[in-house]
Amino acid sequence: MEITTKYDHIRVEKDREKQIATIVFDRPEKMNYISMTARGQFSEIFDELNKDENVRVIIIKGEGDKAFSAGGSIPQFMETHPEELSRLRINVAAPERSPKPVIAQLQGFTFGVGFEIAMACDFRIAADDTLMGLPEMNLGMIPGSGGTQRVAKAVGLTRAKDMIMRARRIPAEEGYQWGLLTKVVAKEDLESEVQKLAEELIRFSPLAQRVCKEVLNAAEEGPLSTGLEIEGRAYGMLRSTHDFKEGVDAFVEKRKPHFIGK
Repeated sequence: MEITTKYDHIRVEKDREKQIATIVFDRPEKMNYISMTARGQFSEIFDELNKDENVRVIIIKGEGDKAFSAGGSIPQFMETHPEELSRLRINVAAPERSPKPVIAQLQGFTFGVGFEIAMACDFRIAADDTLMGLPEMNLGMIPGSGGTQRVAKAVGLTRAKDMIMRARRIPAEEGYQWGLLTKVVAKEDLESEVQKLAEELIRFSPLAQRVCKEVLNAAEEGPLSTGLEIEGRAYGMLRSTHDFKEGVDAFVEKRKPHFIGK
C-alpha cells in the first residue's frame, strides 16, 4: 500500500495490486471537517490520480466511524476573500471531472462541503446511519460549491427546496428514495460493498468507462438533441478501439475479455 500524507488532513492510499486509490478525510476528532487549504488541494490530488495509469477507480471516505465529513471550517469563511469563495466549486467538482469512476463511501454526518463532494461523485454508497444536509441557511448563507444545482438536478426543485431552504437533515433511506444515493447498506457492510463495486468497475474497459462518464455528464449540461449527438459520435469512435474488438471476440469465444484501455 502506497500512502501519501502531505496534504492538510487528507490521506491518499494507492493499492496498486487492486488498482484502487482511496482519498481519506483524516480529521476524525473534528468530524473530518475540510479546511480551505484542503479544498485547494483537492483538485491537485485528483490531477495526480487522473494521470496514474495504475489507478482505475477512486474511492473517497472519511476516517473513523462518525462522519464522512461534517463540512467546512466555519470561521475560515470570514477569513477568505469573496472572489476566492466563488471559485470553491471548481475544486469540489474534481470527482466529476475525473475520467475515472469515483465512489463516495458515506457514513454518519455528511454535511456542507462533504455532501457537495459526495454529490460530485459517480456513485454514493451509504451506511444506514448516514445523515445528509446542507446547513448553510442556519448561517445566513447558501451552499456555494455545487450543492443547490446538483441536488436540484438529482431530485427536482420541490425536494431540493425542501432540503436546502429548510436546512433539513436527510437520513439515508429517505435519500435513497429521493435518488441521492446509489445504495444503502448496513454500516458493518459498507467497506465490503464499496470494494465490491470498485472491483466490478475495474472489469470494464477504462476507455469505455471514461467515454461513458463523459456522455452521461453531458446529459446534465444540454438539451436531448445535443446529448444524442455526443452519444452517437462517442459510439462511433469506440467502434474502432482495441477494447471493443476484444469485447466482441471474447463474447464470441465465450471467455472473459482482457481490456487495455485502447
